[in-house]
Amino acid sequence: MAVDKSKYLSKTLRNLKESATLKMTQLARDLRNQGHDVISLSIGEPDFDTPSFIKEAAKQALDDGYTKYTPVSGLPELREAICAKFKRDNNLIYQPENIVVSNGAKQSISNLCNALLDPGDEVIIFTPYWVSYFDIVRLAGGVPIQLKANLDQDFKVTASQLAGAITEKTKLIIFSSPCNPTGSVYTRDELKSLVEILDQYDSLFIASDEIYEYINFGEKHTSLAEFESVKDQVITINGMSKGYAMTGWRIGYMAAPVWLAKACAKVQGQVTSGATSFGQKAASIALLEGPASSLAMKSSYLRRKKLVQTMLAEIRGVKINDPQGAFYIFPDISYYFGKSKGNMLISNADDFAEMLLHNAHVAIVSGSAFGDDNCFRLSYAAADEVLVEAITRIKHFLASLT
Repeated sequence: MAVDKSKYLSKTLRNLKESATLKMTQLARDLRNQGHDVISLSIGEPDFDTPSFIKEAAKQALDDGYTKYTPVSGLPELREAICAKFKRDNNLIYQPENIVVSNGAKQSISNLCNALLDPGDEVIIFTPYWVSYFDIVRLAGGVPIQLKANLDQDFKVTASQLAGAITEKTKLIIFSSPCNPTGSVYTRDELKSLVEILDQYDSLFIASDEIYEYINFGEKHTSLAEFESVKDQVITINGMSKGYAMTGWRIGYMAAPVWLAKACAKVQGQVTSGATSFGQKAASIALLEGPASSLAMKSSYLRRKKLVQTMLAEIRGVKINDPQGAFYIFPDISYYFGKSKGNMLISNADDFAEMLLHNAHVAIVSGSAFGDDNCFRLSYAAADEVLVEAITRIKHFLASLT
């Protein structure tokens, strides 16, 4: 008889949640493998292929012998290209020693938390938040503090909320703009109001996740580090996955004060060392080329957003905002809590996501994974006809509830 030895796992690991987006994506794959026609709108991945010139750059790098270990902080040419990108796109001046290249932006955030946090340090996380922030903080020994913004606030935290949440234990703030999961974008004026609070705390650090920077439908993107008074407190997180459709390449990066960049490189050096060599070489070519290749993708995302908004707005009880970036809609479906299908009751967003998958074969992600139990996240990084079919299925499923 097999003996269950999982009790020997660390308490930290046993308390760690599985990534909800990856879990739902796998459930969708499993149903599809059983022969069901499943539409998966759960994972945050562009449906576009990586632009050809980037793939060609990687092939050339392989031919040129870029197959060896890389410096922990990244190839010199990529760090230079990142600095050029910051100057061109964000009017920010950084030197290569401010830059650390990682195996995806997720690792950049993990490096930061492990470099900064001691047990008991509080980390304010603007909520709804990207699914991994919470547990990355916990793995590093920090205490995640959710600071929640509702749909009627466009899911954006206000300066007064921030002022009321900071305590003597607060060491770090994490947020994203454009935001995953809501698609909301902080305007320059909104960021300025937050900076007026942050100016009062020179020992408080802010991780500004800007991975969706190029997928912005409104005013020009503003980086928090553009505000000079807090630049030395800001760690800008970015990467190649979303704007350049390079998810599988696993190239992320951060810009930070030199002392902190060195600390993050020290952490990374003991975990993975440097990111893939030929991938970095291709990323440097992509960044120097600029975001032109992203424009066609962005126009498609905008069209899809409008399509999904129009269809969702026709469904009774579904409430939505008007997201100005990324490729997500985060509808409030609390109207349907308490309704049922057969002997199955929808009590929360988790129930909704599970029942939708098994009854309508549409995979989305429950808002509970992002800190909001009333909502679900839908990615519209899919073809128009797929989105139309998915929303039609959702509409019919909701209409079937009693």
